[in-house]
Amino acid sequence: MTVVAFQGEHGAYSEEAIRQQFGAEVDTLPIRTFEDIFASLDDDRSTVGVVPVENSLAGSINKAYDLLLDHDFRVQGEILLRVRHNLLTLPGNGDNIEQVRSHPQALAQCESFLNRHGYTAIPWYDTAGSAKELAEHPEPKVGVIASALAAEIYDLEIVQQGIEDLHFNFTRFFVIGKGDAQQSPNSKTSLVFATPHSPGALYACLGEFAERNINLVKLESRPRRNRPWQYVFYLDFEGHWQEPDCSAAVLGLLNRAAFVKMLGSYPAAVQPTPEEFAQEAMLQI
Repeated sequence: MTVVAFQGEHGAYSEEAIRQQFGAEVDTLPIRTFEDIFASLDDDRSTVGVVPVENSLAGSINKAYDLLLDHDFRVQGEILLRVRHNLLTLPGNGDNIEQVRSHPQALAQCESFLNRHGYTAIPWYDTAGSAKELAEHPEPKVGVIASALAAEIYDLEIVQQGIEDLHFNFTRFFVIGKGDAQQSPNSKTSLVFATPHSPGALYACLGEFAERNINLVKLESRPRRNRPWQYVFYLDFEGHWQEPDCSAAVLGLLNRAAFVKMLGSYPAAVQPTPEEFAQEAMLQI
């Protein structure tokens, strides 16, 4: 039986992503920290873990990338979750709300909504955690910002859906586990590398992909923690590393880079269609 570990309380957006990927009946394991997700894979408490790695508004989640570099698990899948923030409260209490609790990032993403209604924003440790706390310790003047799944789990009322200020709000998750994913027609590959400290080194490394017409979809640098003022580069490209051109590019990278670590080749998540983006644009008008 598949058990999927995630960071946060039941009802977290990570758990919504898990249900989107694996179905509503999947067994989930809430974990306190990102580090604990990796530990749960080590001791077989979970089969796979789901870790957020990037948000379309806030950017990359550096902690997740650092842990991927430190551990030897493989990226086995990718999930794109459209994040919809909802105002929740106790049933029948929608007209009494004076303060709203949630994770600071969720509060920031709903700032205009909160200001329009005159709600006082109260930072909380977690979106789903704020919902759980309200359900366990009811307070009539309190609302929370959390997922629709949190409302379902904790029997809270959804006062208003989609209260985020910007509706193009997606979070990208990696599914991580032991071993490689099966090769699929629509694959993406993630790896991390460092270059020699010499002029043109990064240009030469990236040229291995350009020469073979391989599309790079992400390139981001992070400090190399054991070597001050040196950097590692996280790279995503379209294709599976075992495809001939991709394999040749990776081999060329190995010959030019100071080190390379393969994070995994995996089925790429389905990107939103132009029609879906148009619908989101209409929500903003």
